[in-house]
Amino acid sequence: MPLVIVAAGILVLLLLIMGLKLNTFVSLLIVSFLVALALGMPLEDIVKTIETGIGGTLGHLALIFGLGAMLGKLIADAGGAQRIAMTLVEKFGQKNIQWAIVASSFIIGVALFFEVGLVLLIPIVFAISRELKISILFLGIPMAAALSVTHGFLPPHPGPTVIAGEYGANLGEVLLYGFIIAIPTVIIAGPVFTKIAMKIVPASFKKSGSIASLGEQKQFKLEDTPGFGISVLTAMLPVILMSIATIIKLTQETMGIEPNAVLAAVQFIGDASIAILISLLVAVYTMGIARKIPIQTVMDSCTAAITQIGMMLLIIGGGGAFKQVLIDGGVGDYVAKLFEGSSMSPILLAWIIAAILRISLGSATVAALTTAGLVIPLLGQTDVNLALVVLSTGAGSLIASHVNDAGFWMFKEYFGLTMKETFATWTLLETIISVAGLGFILLLSLVV
Repeated sequence: MPLVIVAAGILVLLLLIMGLKLNTFVSLLIVSFLVALALGMPLEDIVKTIETGIGGTLGHLALIFGLGAMLGKLIADAGGAQRIAMTLVEKFGQKNIQWAIVASSFIIGVALFFEVGLVLLIPIVFAISRELKISILFLGIPMAAALSVTHGFLPPHPGPTVIAGEYGANLGEVLLYGFIIAIPTVIIAGPVFTKIAMKIVPASFKKSGSIASLGEQKQFKLEDTPGFGISVLTAMLPVILMSIATIIKLTQETMGIEPNAVLAAVQFIGDASIAILISLLVAVYTMGIARKIPIQTVMDSCTAAITQIGMMLLIIGGGGAFKQVLIDGGVGDYVAKLFEGSSMSPILLAWIIAAILRISLGSATVAALTTAGLVIPLLGQTDVNLALVVLSTGAGSLIASHVNDAGFWMFKEYFGLTMKETFATWTLLETIISVAGLGFILLLSLVV
């Protein structure tokens, strides 16, 4: 019965968002209340549960998410992202242009959220396409693959960051294992899949696309942008700090080294919030002060970044409320009992649940949060690596993007594709990322 109630709640959510065009955050709150009532939760506990869900989720995420948005905005507004892309294109040459796009999109994707990275990179990709007289989609698929993989697998992106907090996983381990999984996944979903897509829908590679909807784009002369090295360092600094701390921690545990003040300091600096704060301060200097940009202009960029993510934070909070209702309403315990004694790995189960919810709901972040509400009670029954469960949830939440996902329509319109062509390129691309990601996660689970 609890699973029937959850299924009904998801149908109501779809009706509210897609049918009645209600705001996603408001829809999540309404469904959270309805599902709580249907599960028989005491009336006096429902509001407290929803507040706990919103507060618990945003309390962990808001700092990382907010600072990460500012960092990405500073890099974008200073022209650092353009410098990274154009330098790599020049170094790789026309013959290896796809690999240049993959490398630059991956580096930029670490620092920028998916939608921001897409809007920033598409004009660059269009310009390269015109200059080299090659298909826009030939470059667009590798770009989208790299941005999507970093969005699904690597902190400080919302999905993996939120889920790591919910599962109690070490964010540094999620980042380290995420990189190991992300690199081969990007290769398969980017350059390799492009060759397959050219055979499936050859006509789509002749489309010219349109970025008119993006409006006036800020253009930089390359000599006016920050240097390539400093741009890459600024974008990757949070990853570097978190990775160093995680590697040292794993080495300490493996070798049995006693904790000391130096190790404590390294772990402090490598904490996600501190690492991103340090990186933001470095970016204020490298992307602003060092380039004689007034501090007020730099701060305006930071303010604009926070304004742009306000609604997304509320939606994530709404997803957290729904997740908490599933836990406090006993749905998670019910799922745990169903799989008691089962040999199915929580890694695979988390992926399956997230995939079903992603296809139903459209939002990867909401799908991942709802999965957490169902999977958390299972985690106490097994010694599975929590970082890998985080990544499998992220992988499942990327699968089969279709008409209920904003990314589907963005890709369709920018590249001038028909519905059929979008399904054969974007939807298939996201599915390959999800399935390949799961495969590499299961392989990694045999080692860690």
